[in-house]
Amino acid sequence: MKKYLVITSVAKPTKSLKIIANKSKKNSVNVLIVGDKKSPKNFRLKNSSFFSLKDQNKLNFSYSSKCPINSYSRKNIGFLLAMKNKANLIYDIDDDNEPENNFFLLKKIKKKTFYISNGGWVNAYNFFSKKKIWPRGFPLSKINEKKYKLKYKKVTICPINQRLANNDPDVDAIYRLTNNNPLTFNNAQDVALGKKTWCPFNSQNTVWHEEAFPLLYLPAYTSFRMSDIWRSFVAQRICWENNWSILFSNSTVTHKRNKHDLMKDFIDEIPGYLKNFDIAKNLDNLKLKKGVHNIFFNMIECYTLLCKKKIIDKKELSLLNLWISDLKNLNSNKHDIKKR
Repeated sequence: MKKYLVITSVAKPTKSLKIIANKSKKNSVNVLIVGDKKSPKNFRLKNSSFFSLKDQNKLNFSYSSKCPINSYSRKNIGFLLAMKNKANLIYDIDDDNEPENNFFLLKKIKKKTFYISNGGWVNAYNFFSKKKIWPRGFPLSKINEKKYKLKYKKVTICPINQRLANNDPDVDAIYRLTNNNPLTFNNAQDVALGKKTWCPFNSQNTVWHEEAFPLLYLPAYTSFRMSDIWRSFVAQRICWENNWSILFSNSTVTHKRNKHDLMKDFIDEIPGYLKNFDIAKNLDNLKLKKGVHNIFFNMIECYTLLCKKKIIDKKELSLLNLWISDLKNLNSNKHDIKKR
C-alpha cells in the first residue's frame, strides 16, 4: 500500500511539522506539503516534499493553474500529486498536529462496528466525551439533542475515517470563545454514521481510502472555515449512494493550534451557522445516482445545487470540472470499477 500525507502550510517548518515528517518517514508514509503565496520562499523540511506556487504551476494539472491564490483549496493539488504517484491511502491533516503513538494504525475499510442510520443530526463527539462539546460545522440548534439509536452492524464499509484530536479539538469559534480548557477524548468504540445521518467531519485528521479519493475535493469559493465542512456534507451525501459510512474513531493526534484570532474565526464561520442545517436538508432531498461509477456525476449535481442556492459561488463549478478532468487523466477513475 502506498501512503501519502498531505498538508498545506504558509508557515516555516514548525516543531509539529518536523515530528510529522520524521514519524512519517519511519512508517513509510510520503509527506507532501503544498505551499501558497505566503509560504517562505526557502521552505525546507527533511523527509518531505514541498511544492511552492512556482512548482505547482509546472505540474501537468489543469486544476493547479486556475486554483485561487491564498486559498485552503490549494491542498487539492497535494491530493492530485498523491494520486499521480499511485497512492492507495491519503492522510489529510493540518500542520499543527503532533501524531500520537496510534497515528499510523489504520482501521479496516470493512469492519464490524457500532452504527447509526436514519439518525438525522448526530454529534459524534458525544460518543467520545461526556463534556458538552460539538464538532465545527454542527448546527447550533442541534447541540442539546442526544437521541441516538446505536446498533452493532455486522459489516460496514468505511472509506473515510475521521479521527479525533486531543488537547484542542476541531470545534467552532463559539465553543472556543466560551470554553478554552484543553480536552482529552475518552477511548471508545468506533462509530459509523450511515444513510440519512449527518455529522460534519474536517480536514484536521482524516484518513481517506482510494475508493473515496474524488470526494477529497475542497471547494475554493467558500469561507476558509467552511471549505472542509461543506466538503464533508457533499461526501456524506454521495457515500449514501454507495452504501458507505463515515467512521469516527479515537484521537490519534495532539493538536497544538496555530495562533488564531477567534473573532475572525467566528466571522468566517457565520455562513455555516446560518446555512449548515439547510445545506444538509437540500442535499438530503437531492436525487442522485447509485454506484461508484456515478461519483463524478453526483459531485457535479451536489455542487450545482449549492451554487444554485447561492451557498457557493458559481465559479466553483469550473474548478470542479477541472478537478474531475485531472482525475480522469490520471486514470484515478479506477474507483468506478473497483469493488470491495
